[in-house]
Order: sequence, then structure tokens, then C-alpha cells
Amino acid sequence: MIYEEITKNKWKSFFLVFLFFIFVIVIGYLCGIIFQWGYFAVVMAVIIAIIMTLVSYYSGDKIVLSTSKARLAKTQEFPFYVHSVEGLAIAAGIPKPTAYVIDSEAMNAFATGKDPKSASVCVTTGLLKKLSREELEGVIAHELSHVKNYDIRIMMLAAVLVGILVILSDVMFRNMLWSSSSNNGRKGVHPVVMVIGLALIILSPFIANIIKLAISRKREFLADANGALLTRYPKGLADALRKISHDHNEMKSASNATAHLFISNPFKKGFTSNLFSTHPPIEERIKRLEKM
Repeated sequence: MIYEEITKNKWKSFFLVFLFFIFVIVIGYLCGIIFQWGYFAVVMAVIIAIIMTLVSYYSGDKIVLSTSKARLAKTQEFPFYVHSVEGLAIAAGIPKPTAYVIDSEAMNAFATGKDPKSASVCVTTGLLKKLSREELEGVIAHELSHVKNYDIRIMMLAAVLVGILVILSDVMFRNMLWSSSSNNGRKGVHPVVMVIGLALIILSPFIANIIKLAISRKREFLADANGALLTRYPKGLADALRKISHDHNEMKSASNATAHLFISNPFKKGFTSNLFSTHPPIEERIKRLEKM
């Protein structure tokens, strides 16, 4: 089962990149028609997609750690955390990830890296202070399950690709407003094509986020189950999630592009955050763990 999921995740990462390329090319093509940019728009869209995808694949983990203001966890300062990462990595049969911490009272954690050989695990100092050893091991095991299952490759690509689409959409939308006083860019364009093109430009960030949501939620349930299997103690992760659900500190270093990497929504809970959350409800996750 686990090995099947790893294979599926590897194929899904390729499919995600392919789907993104198609989406960018379509937007570039429609903009070329609407604004009479010709094939230049498509070529530029493809070049941007290739460059940013390569950057996300090879440097995405460094970007995430930098924007999250993570620092290397020293054994002298956090001995149990560092040793737990090493011990659980051995139990999971993967190389030891690099351990990082974020100085924040919020309780959260994430893993990043394109594959197990280059993976990193990061937790907040608030999490280290407020969780028991069993609970912390449950969280670390959850994150290492993401590493082993190649979930982080998919989630990292999704984070960066969504950001690219947001930037492209913003540039194209501003160009549309800038040229609104002139009809030169719209001569000979069929009204239906124009409506579809403009709708895609405006809605592309939303569509990209829907793709990201579809990818992320199922992976959390799987990582919970695999993490519990790794520690042989589901209660540890369940209790950790329960404490995290009652924590109302917001992650100031988190962003919409990286929120889905965390074990729990890093922003304050509310109707909007629940509606568009990249994570399944914590209550449901706890119930599943307690039944194991």
C-alpha cells in the first residue's frame, strides 16, 4: 500500500507539472489573441513556466525555509527533537532529514525537499515547548511520512506553481486595464473568445488553488496513518493534533503559498479558512487516529 502511494505520488508530480504547462500555454494563447501579442505570449509563458518549475524543483525547499524564517536546529539546543528526527528516519528507512526550527509561539510543523535525500523537517519552538515527547514524536513521524511518500515534492511544486499563476494573472489583468482605453488589442476578436480569455485570466489563481486543495487533503490522512504506524502509538499524534487545534497563535512567517505544507492551517481559524483549507478537519483526523 505504502509503496503504491509512493509510485502514485511520483506520477502525480509529473502530471501536476504537465497540467500546469497546459494551463499556462492556454492562458498565453488566449492573451495572444485578445491583446494581439501573437505567439510571443505563448513562448514567454512557456519560458516562464520552465524556469520557475526548475527553480521550484531544485531550490523550492530553500525558498520555503528562507521565507518561513527557519534556522538550523542544533543538537545542544534541541537534543530530543534532533535525535527523534534521526531515530524515526532510521525506523522509516529513509536518510536523516535536516532538522530546522522556527522561532514562533504558534504550534506547527512542516517538511520540505524534492526527495528523501534532500528533505528537511521544521517545527516551531512553540510546538517543542507545549508537546510531550510522545506527541512530538507523532508530529515528526507524520512529517517523515510525507517525506517517504514523496508528498512534499507534490506539495512544494503546487505551492510554487500557484504563485506563478497568480503573478501571470496579475500581469495580464493589469495589461487588460492598461489597454482598456484602446480597441487596438481587441479588433477582430470574437466576443466568446474574449470572455473566455478574460475569465481565465481573472480566475486562474482560484483554479490553481482548487488544484492544490485536491492534491493536499488526502495526503494528510495518509501521513497521519503512516505516522501512527511508524511510532506504533496513534494516541501521540491524536493528542498533538488536539493541542494544535486549540492553539490560536498565527504563523506570521507563513503565506498562502506555503500554508498547505504545514501539519495544520497556520492561519487563524474561521469560516473562510475552513472553506478553502488545504487540510481536512482536525476533528476528523483525530477520530480516525483514535480508531486505530
